[in-house]
Amino acid sequence: MLYLHDVWVNWFEGEENGYNVCHFHEWRKDDGVELLDQAPLLKVEPILFNYIENDLSELPQQLLDDIFQKAYLRKNHERVQLEYCFVVTDGVGILAVDTIGYSIPIRKSRLIPRQEQLVYEMIAAHEAKQYHFQKSSMDKDFHILSPEPELMTGLTRKERQLKQLLFMALDQLHTSKNEAEVRYWFTEWCPERYSAIQELNFESAWQQLFEETKYGWSRRHETFCENLIKGQPFFEKLWEMEHGPKVN
Repeated sequence: MLYLHDVWVNWFEGEENGYNVCHFHEWRKDDGVELLDQAPLLKVEPILFNYIENDLSELPQQLLDDIFQKAYLRKNHERVQLEYCFVVTDGVGILAVDTIGYSIPIRKSRLIPRQEQLVYEMIAAHEAKQYHFQKSSMDKDFHILSPEPELMTGLTRKERQLKQLLFMALDQLHTSKNEAEVRYWFTEWCPERYSAIQELNFESAWQQLFEETKYGWSRRHETFCENLIKGQPFFEKLWEMEHGPKVN
């Protein structure tokens, strides 16, 4: 088995979409970066790599058996053994994974560029190992709280976080079933369509608002999101995490 040593990891916990597992250039000073003293390295088929990167489902039992207790975390000059922790690649993408003792990839991290280069060199002459796994559905079910990757492509970490906050606020707006409120917000987004919006029922107004706002990210999106979450402490806290305290 191949092993990587002295691996810096920045764990993103409970992320089912790979676009939220930030690459090194998006790591922040206040992220909790850790050092793996040792981690087994696996080369797998692209379909399994994609499954691990973009899902929170059961890992193949054979894979878990192969890497069981073979990784160590360096903490205060001590080596702490980890149950199921490993680095996986399909020859293109690379991911560190820690299940924290479970059988699903709960924590995921990218690697620093120097370690990524080392992975490519180490696996160059190796074939991908075949693991059998049950995938419940070949088509992942994306929705407003788990958006399709193409809606996040090209955005910075801050923009992705704010866009997901906007989607959470729109989802809450949908739950309210308040026709007057959704018309108001749709008019805020498209004031020039005021008359037409007044003729829409709740579902049509909300659906059109979502379709209008779901692509790209701009200053207009940011202002709309800020106004939409105003007065909602939980959402405002998430906003502050990306933006600093709001100025009223």
